[in-house]
Amino acid sequence: VDTAQKLQRCIEHLRQLDPAPDLVVITGDLVDLGHPDEYRRLRQLLAPLSQPIVAIPGNHDERDAMRAAFSGDGYLPASGFLQFAIDDAYPLRIIGLDTLIPGQGCGALCAKRLAWLETTLARRPSRPTLILMHHPPFATGIGHMDALGLSGADDFERLVARHGQVEAILCGHLHRPIQQVVDVGRAPSDHLVEVIRNKT
Repeated sequence: VDTAQKLQRCIEHLRQLDPAPDLVVITGDLVDLGHPDEYRRLRQLLAPLSQPIVAIPGNHDERDAMRAAFSGDGYLPASGFLQFAIDDAYPLRIIGLDTLIPGQGCGALCAKRLAWLETTLARRPSRPTLILMHHPPFATGIGHMDALGLSGADDFERLVARHGQVEAILCGHLHRPIQQVVDVGRAPSDHLVEVIRNKT
């Protein structure tokens, strides 16, 4: 599979959209083996995009190489997990979670990562929020992919249920479009739909 060619076609499609997107998000597996030269090639391929790019790691990524490749974008931390919050640049607050376990296909949200998320959400309880993560926090019904799923998903679900400002969660990992509605005991908000409709 010529993934570089497919990415170039995707980028060309994005460039033709009218209205143009305000932001491009990439939910992990930016490269195959996590080598620095792969990230250099990725940045070359992404260069035609005029929009800001926000990326989180997937199971094929390597934290330090990815951090170096995207350090100039200003949202990744200088050390530790590649987790971040972009607070006021867009109508939605954007939180990126790092579910990577180095060398493994499955992912995890350990106590440290979940504590960071709890604290980060608690700081802006009324700010509509979008969460980005690589591994979906639910069973998909695709057996071989669910076997490479996310540990800590139940704790994550309980945590998100305590924070009503979370509008949506975008994931990667499966390489196909899947939608899941999670009932956490509250009515869904129309804010995300209005943001997309009005492009405010």
